[in-house]
Amino acid sequence: MRAPAALRELLLSRISDVPDHPQPGVVFKDITPLLADPVAFGALTDAFVDLCARFRVDKVVGLEARGFILAAPVAVRAAVGFVPVRKAGKLPGATLGQAYELEYGTAEIELHADALDPGDRVLVIDDVLATGGTADASLQLIRRAGAEVAGLAVLLELGFLAGRQRLEPGLKGAPLEALITV
Repeated sequence: MRAPAALRELLLSRISDVPDHPQPGVVFKDITPLLADPVAFGALTDAFVDLCARFRVDKVVGLEARGFILAAPVAVRAAVGFVPVRKAGKLPGATLGQAYELEYGTAEIELHADALDPGDRVLVIDDVLATGGTADASLQLIRRAGAEVAGLAVLLELGFLAGRQRLEPGLKGAPLEALITV
């Protein structure tokens, strides 16, 4: 799904480019101006809520950290549960973990072991799809918990980094919805 032109323009007008962050040569896509604008943030939330209805989800998963900010209001408006997926060691109690490869090394994400029920339909929400490593690990983690991946939704896809191609096998036919692709 590509966002309608008016929504796309509103959202893009509230995303700023920060050159050389976090390192030289990287252009960071800063969504904090979007979050500060109640009209733009509300429109983004509504677009994700529409996906919840369309995909008949039971829960939304927000990926650390900006995915939390986007997914929590979606869960409230859609009247579904919210489940955070965090970096390893951040959640108390029993967790399920999933390691994945980074450009240089590995990382691990976790969710509470009892956060998803068998058969739950889950929409994963994040701000930006770059290389797809964290998103792919989250799909594996959700399935290991016994839930079904209903889809993955992002505000912004960095198409030149080929994250979509990396995710295709792990999506197993579930849709990947990027409101904006650059």
